[in-house]
Amino acid sequence: MIAHGNEIKLFCGNSNRPLAEAIAKKLNTELGGIEVTTFSDGEINVHIEETVRGRDLFIIQSTSSPVNDNLMELLIMIDAAKRASAARITAVIPYFGYARQDRKARSRDPITAKLTANLLTAAGADRVLTMDLHADQIQGFFDIPVDNLLGGPTLYNYFSKEVKVDCVVAPDMGSVKRARKVAEKFGVPIAIIDKRRPKANVMEVMNIIGDVNGKRCLMLDDMIDTAGTICQGAAALKDAGATEIYAGCTHAVLSGPAVERLEKSAITKLVMLDTVQLPQEKMRDKFKILSVADVFAAAIENVYLDKPMSKLYD
Repeated sequence: MIAHGNEIKLFCGNSNRPLAEAIAKKLNTELGGIEVTTFSDGEINVHIEETVRGRDLFIIQSTSSPVNDNLMELLIMIDAAKRASAARITAVIPYFGYARQDRKARSRDPITAKLTANLLTAAGADRVLTMDLHADQIQGFFDIPVDNLLGGPTLYNYFSKEVKVDCVVAPDMGSVKRARKVAEKFGVPIAIIDKRRPKANVMEVMNIIGDVNGKRCLMLDDMIDTAGTICQGAAALKDAGATEIYAGCTHAVLSGPAVERLEKSAITKLVMLDTVQLPQEKMRDKFKILSVADVFAAAIENVYLDKPMSKLYD
């Protein structure tokens, strides 16, 4: 790294060490020594094994499953770094859990995304670096700077070389902005799947807005959790005459029946980014993982050198 005042230090917890190691490699450095273990009763114990006084710290930790364990690990690592007199602490959260609880959908509901933002700030984080928040407005929940990186360009770079895309499809209304940006790069129209969700994790496709007949379609979403949305959307596209259906997402949560549903779906290939570490037993032939290590490495370097982030959004 270029010399810049206080030396940079990268640390990570247990949620996605392969990504953290890849980021460190891109930055020509190594992960700092940190011990993150649990006591016999399940309480998390953190010990930083080297001096961090006056250093610029980046703590890399996705708050993916097990969400609460990984979130607590992150909070405790931040607290340990703060108490060890780190100069600046950036929480690098490739996948930000609890982001779907960003509003009161019913009376007496919590807004857990805001609570999580408060916890990170209270723990001592000076800045947050994340990717494809489920709702952009979550950045406003923080009283510290938040950089919300985009996974779309990485997916576009892959599909532009591998597939002749005729139409980009938003699997729901919330994905329209993301789909439109990628469609503009391809120079193709977009289609939107209009759906109704009677209750949590149950979804019924209503109709397709746009023409997909005879077209090779690319569905884009920020995350795939139980895969109900993306699989039923693919079935609806097939019924509407789409010839081939590809899918891409930033966060491969893939919980519950997701893998089985995707295997049986009309999707030819699903491309996911590595913000969430996907266990080897969940990998399938139609899945492909792309790394976001280069994007996060560039962002970390920009934060460290106080350089603008705008180029990463172009």
